[in-house]
Amino acid sequence: MPRYALLILPAFNRVYGESSVRLTRNELAVFDARGLGGKVVDSAETTIGGVPYVTFETSADLSESDISLLSNLSSVYAIFGIEGTLLRPLTMSSLDRLSTDLITIQKYAGKTNEHFTKLLLNVTALAGDKGLGERLAVFDPLCGRGTTLNQALMYGYDAYGLDVDGKDFEAYAGFIKTWLRNKRLKHTAETVPVRRERALVGRRLNVTFGLSKEAVKAGDVQHLAMVNADTLKSREFFKPRSFDVLVTDTPYGVQHGSKGGSGLSRSPLELLRQAVPVWAELLRPGGAMGISWNTYGGKSSELAQILTGAGLEVMDYPDFEHWVDQAIVRDIIVARRPA
Repeated sequence: MPRYALLILPAFNRVYGESSVRLTRNELAVFDARGLGGKVVDSAETTIGGVPYVTFETSADLSESDISLLSNLSSVYAIFGIEGTLLRPLTMSSLDRLSTDLITIQKYAGKTNEHFTKLLLNVTALAGDKGLGERLAVFDPLCGRGTTLNQALMYGYDAYGLDVDGKDFEAYAGFIKTWLRNKRLKHTAETVPVRRERALVGRRLNVTFGLSKEAVKAGDVQHLAMVNADTLKSREFFKPRSFDVLVTDTPYGVQHGSKGGSGLSRSPLELLRQAVPVWAELLRPGGAMGISWNTYGGKSSELAQILTGAGLEVMDYPDFEHWVDQAIVRDIIVARRPA
């Protein structure tokens, strides 16, 4: 059987790095089931030359499109074909179309690990009917300072976010405007008040950009919008069935505080009970919702009940639980809206 090896990216976060090999194996299982047609026979953690790899066998040779798909694995640095005792590098071709500093340049307390953000977006998009390769509209209803939005933009998607924290809104608006100017990308960017019956109900950042002037003239542009408002009011700012993918990293409790009017709470469940039905209405048929949460604040069975109660079908995915710190053990649950 053909054999392959995935070289794992060194993680800047030591704790996440300790889980990256296991998480990559489970992410590979999702890629296989949802994108490769079940070609992967087995995977394992293998040390080669003192460096950790994820190795796997396939029932048939991987095609060029298969390699392109696997190039988007969240913690993969290089892909090799194994030939005897030698590794043959394979040409990677990921979806990324912007420079990686869009993801890495922001540094602030509480920022979600970029590799994990990419993993969450990957496994959620693969649960939907469109998969990873098509142009998607991605929504993060608790977007903070925009890590998910930036990863969606990296993939060439349109990105939409909402967060109640005014400081996070201002910080992200300032960052993305500066970044676009520094990269000399043709763009428009404005922050506008949102009013209902003359009352101010929020602020909205609207951005449109293209990779070149020629692309903009041809209509090849990406759209970004972020709203500063309560996530429970998402329907007031976005139309039903607007998004292909909804992904969010929920508040972790005491460390960050739950949003949506529920005050400080260790558990995100009360917020999700109120928010998930609202968010589900924003998903297109065949779209998918991915949520990460602190398992100390609720069981996966409880989250699954909330999702199914909103008319979604929970995916049978492998275990993505991993330790973050003494107060946080993070996991992922993914569900899709029936077509």
